[in-house]
Amino acid sequence: MSLKHGLLGLLNYGSMTGYELDKAFKASLSFFWQAKTSQIYRELDSMERSGWLTSERIMQTEKPNKRVYTITDSGKEELENWLLLPESDTADAMRVKSAFLMRVFFAGETSIEQSIDMIRKYRDKCIESRNSLSAAHIATTEYRAMIEDEKKTKFWELSILYGELYYDASLDWANKAIAILEGEK
Repeated sequence: MSLKHGLLGLLNYGSMTGYELDKAFKASLSFFWQAKTSQIYRELDSMERSGWLTSERIMQTEKPNKRVYTITDSGKEELENWLLLPESDTADAMRVKSAFLMRVFFAGETSIEQSIDMIRKYRDKCIESRNSLSAAHIATTEYRAMIEDEKKTKFWELSILYGELYYDASLDWANKAIAILEGEK
C-alpha cells in the first residue's frame, strides 16, 4: 500500500479538508500505516498534479482558509486498479522487518536484566497501542454514520480486529518471554 492509496480510499467516502483527512487517517489507518501530517499534505499535492483529486480553496473570514479535496474519476480508477492488483502484497503482510526482533535475537550479548527491561518496555508499548485502537472503533462509528454503507464498514472492522489480535499476540509473547527470562535468573 502506498499513502496515496490510503488517502484515495478515504476520499472515496466523501470530500474532506486536509485537516479532516489527516485526522481520519490517524484515527483509522495509523495502527498499520503511519504517516506524518507533512507527508499527507505532500501526497495530496502530488495526487492533485496527477489528476487523482481536485481541491477547492474555501475562503473564511473568522478562520484560516481551507482546501477541500475531492477524488476524481481518474483517482477512483487508480484506487480500483490498486485494489484489484494480484495478491503479491500478501507475502509482504507476513514479512517482518523489525529492529526490535533483531535486538531480541542478539540480546544474549547483554544481561538478563537488560533483556527483561527491553521486553517490558515493548510490552508497555503494545498495551498502549492496543488501547489506542479504541480511537479506530470511534472513527468507524462516526464514518459509518456518514457513508451509510454497512458493507464497507465491515472491512474497517476487520482491519481493527487484525490490529487487536496482533497486539494480543505480541502481549502474549512478551509475557511468556519475560517469564522465560525470569526463570534464568
